[in-house]
Amino acid sequence: MGKILIVGAGPAGMMAAVKAAENGADVILLEKMERVGKKMMITGKGRCNMTNAAPIPDIIKNIPGNGVFLNSAIRFFDNGDVIEFFENAGVPTVTERGGRVFPASSRAADAVDAMLHRLHELGVDVRLRAEVRDLLEKDGQISGVRLSSGEELAGDAVIVATGGASYPRTGSTGDGFRMAAAVGHTVESPTPALVPLETEEEWPKELTGLSLKNVRVRLFSEDEPREKLGEAFGEMMFTHFGVTGPIVLTLSRTAAMYLQEHETLDMEIDMKPALDEATLEKRVQRDFEQYKNKHVKNAMTDLLPARMISPVLDLAYIDEEKPVHQIERAERLRIVETLKRLPLTISRTRPIDEAIVTAGGVSVKELNPKTMESKLVKGLYFVGEVADVDGFTGGYNLQAAFSMGAAAGTWSAKGGVKRV
Repeated sequence: MGKILIVGAGPAGMMAAVKAAENGADVILLEKMERVGKKMMITGKGRCNMTNAAPIPDIIKNIPGNGVFLNSAIRFFDNGDVIEFFENAGVPTVTERGGRVFPASSRAADAVDAMLHRLHELGVDVRLRAEVRDLLEKDGQISGVRLSSGEELAGDAVIVATGGASYPRTGSTGDGFRMAAAVGHTVESPTPALVPLETEEEWPKELTGLSLKNVRVRLFSEDEPREKLGEAFGEMMFTHFGVTGPIVLTLSRTAAMYLQEHETLDMEIDMKPALDEATLEKRVQRDFEQYKNKHVKNAMTDLLPARMISPVLDLAYIDEEKPVHQIERAERLRIVETLKRLPLTISRTRPIDEAIVTAGGVSVKELNPKTMESKLVKGLYFVGEVADVDGFTGGYNLQAAFSMGAAAGTWSAKGGVKRV
């Protein structure tokens, strides 16, 4: 047991504090911002997608950044435990499309307030505007922390839950990476994950705000022969800089990793993934027969959103004012080809401070997967996004944070586990 200091009051830090206190520890939770859970408040578009109802193996598959490392922690405190925790704290939940679990109220604030209430119930000392500057360790054992004010706090264990480097206005400014490196830990290069992508082409800017539903996006290497890097099906949106939306965010980790070593990558949008090219050609031909006396731009309104027609025709090298009855089969096939493989060139991700999640962080090779304790400094734990763990959208990142926090809080209160 003893005194446990927790650095950062996000989802991982708060859950660590709850579990440490439930197991009898004297807990001080240190948060540099003016309130707890700031990043949790904006998750799920302000609704707090707290977990996913999928089976544990599927949750792990949806955490491409070292999900296997979390196997023990997630089984220790799984999605059922997360739901039970919040419902016991007075926050009923609902499960929506894709297994996403939200508060029934659709208010992230309810989840944050419930965690804060539980912390107060357990007597956790929550200190706001308390910025930790350094970890204190001696002879391979953690001894406490030093605040930016110069004050030093002693502790038998320290749990670092400072977040990554995304959304710095919530307090995630990479502090934990610096502190970890200072005590000898390897920090894998922080990279934006779940982040919008910028395009070389200018035409997406003209479509800002336009969403496409039920499309398939594929990423390809710039090399010849091209290698398919990934694909996703669902919804995306055009922006003033390029593309975003759920499937773009899902693929953005792959894009970010590739762009670390390459200047660009290719994206293709399949606007009609339910139709093969032969079937789609028949559909286009049928529409053209129906609207044979119109200009081609007016003959595609049943096929595409109005704002999408001009870019598609332009990419197919067809004059949008051309009468439909003058369209030749070769031109019709170019339209089909463009609809199935609408090309974009991805030049970079948006900056890391706009990413929902940071990939990279404290190397999981240097952490005990059961307890989250450092293998280098006894009594030091790393949980949440400060560790090199990241998942797709859908509740997977919050589940990882809660599981890691629960494991670290519990085991730190029990004095850790004997090293093998």
